This record gives sequence, C-alpha cells and structure tokens, in this order.
Amino acid sequence: MGIRILIADDHGIVRQGIKEIVSQHEDMEVIGEAADGLTTLKLVRDLKPDIVLMDISMPDLNGVETTREIKRDYPDVKIIGLSMHSAKKFISEMLKAGASGYLLKDTGFEELINAITVVSSGQNYLSPAITETVVENYVRNSPERPNSVFSTLTKRERQILQSLAEGKTTKQTAKDLFISPKTVEAHRLNVMNKLGIDNVAMLTKYAIQEGLTSPEP
Repeated sequence: MGIRILIADDHGIVRQGIKEIVSQHEDMEVIGEAADGLTTLKLVRDLKPDIVLMDISMPDLNGVETTREIKRDYPDVKIIGLSMHSAKKFISEMLKAGASGYLLKDTGFEELINAITVVSSGQNYLSPAITETVVENYVRNSPERPNSVFSTLTKRERQILQSLAEGKTTKQTAKDLFISPKTVEAHRLNVMNKLGIDNVAMLTKYAIQEGLTSPEP
C-alpha cells in the first residue's frame, strides 16, 4: 500500500500542482484535498491519511491550529507544514503543534517527494533553507515570545480573532464554532482587552502578522 496523502491548501493551483507531481510516484496517492482548516479536520477523520501536507495560512482554521487538533485526536497522522514564511515564529509554532516537517513553498518538487518519504518513515524533515533558523531557535533555546498570539490568547480566542480578521460576522462565527453570538462578543472583547487593540483594522493586521490568517491577494 502506498503513502496516502491529504493536501490542505487554500489555493487550488497549489493543490493541483502537488497532486500532479505526487501522482507520478507509484508508492504515493493523493486521497483528498481541502481548502480550509475545518474541511481538513473532517477529511482526516473520514479518510485517515498517512500524511497531511498542511498550508499554514488557511481560512476558518489556520494550519497551526489544525495541526494541533489532528495530532491530539490522530497522533499517528504525520504532518508536513507548507508555507511562504521562513520566519522563526511560523516554523517554531508549527513544530510545537506537532508537525514532522516544514517546507517552503518555493521548494523543488524533488525535495517535496523526499520530505514525504522521510516523514513517512518516522523521521523529521526540515527544508535546508530554514535549517539555520531552526538551529538558532532550538539549539540556543531562545524563549518563546511573551506576546506571541499562541501564548497570549486561548484557543477559543484565537479562533474568534481569525474569524474576525477574515471578515466574518458575529452570527457566522457563532455558527461555525457552535457557540452563541453573545459568547463570540464576549471573547472578542477579551481579545481586544488582552491585546490593547480597540479596532478591527488593527486586529486584522495583528492576526496576519502572527500567521493566524493571510492577507487578501
């Protein structure tokens, strides 16, 4: 049986490109595609892939949060992060969430196939382009930023912030998260108080800077 792969990326052209390359290898099979975090969680539950190729900046639920959820409920599923970002904060949060690998999106397809092979064998794989960043962060044991969104806000508050930054209404957010609109409003106020931000524009900017969501193309 080949390596069963789920591709999670909000850009269809990226998913198609990866799928075409992976399909050329007899020992690999793309069994599903997802354009957002919530769909990714559903497909992981339904399809039980061996590996998820996970974009970090996705709508509804970003790649870091989605990775946390998957590793909590399906620890045997291995995840390779895909991102345009080589900054330390994106790499460290993804690895702490449980990813077994991290690749930059401008990597060559041969490296992608190699990463899938390595991670499927139970090892970790990091793109050579980010090795120096990872070494600096982990070998030197640099402390986590005290104002990181992942240390400042709770899981629910991060979900509310991402939804707000993506332009969803209170009712839409409440429906997506299966909570009441009043609860959404309460969390939104808590987020603003914790961050010292009093307008949606600045909240959106903060969410983008922290990797919870991506700017509109």
